[in-house]
Amino acid sequence: MKINIPNYKEIDIKNIVLDFNGTLASEGVVKQSTKSLLNELKSKLNIFVVTADTFGTVKEELRDVDVKYHIISKGSGSKDKEDFVKKLSKDNTIAIGNGHNDILMIKAAEIGICIIGSEGCFTQTLLNSDIAVNDIDQALKLLLNENKLIATLRK
Repeated sequence: MKINIPNYKEIDIKNIVLDFNGTLASEGVVKQSTKSLLNELKSKLNIFVVTADTFGTVKEELRDVDVKYHIISKGSGSKDKEDFVKKLSKDNTIAIGNGHNDILMIKAAEIGICIIGSEGCFTQTLLNSDIAVNDIDQALKLLLNENKLIATLRK
């Protein structure tokens, strides 16, 4: 997905990396509308979910969604998420998260999106992101409609 952002830069996004709990899911549950948006987005991007799987629900919640998930360490999740983004190619990746352990991932990605959501967000994650939205569906809709993303990021 190539996007030319006026007075900023041209980017070529190939991957999206999402935190699970607090970002994609609330209390371990993913809304049906979110699942539908992820399946729609799959035709444009490679989608990865990184999680310590706190509620133990990631496999069940994503069973009918065409994404890959990666279980990270509960102890070093922050570094694991950053390394995952760097391994994919940070210049071609959007990272979406809300928690303290998402800061490094968001900073490493070409575009970082912070979800404020019902669980709130860690303030430093918000301050280190490029975009902040109220919920995951808003973030995914930005990626489905490149003009919305351009309007938000243009200088």
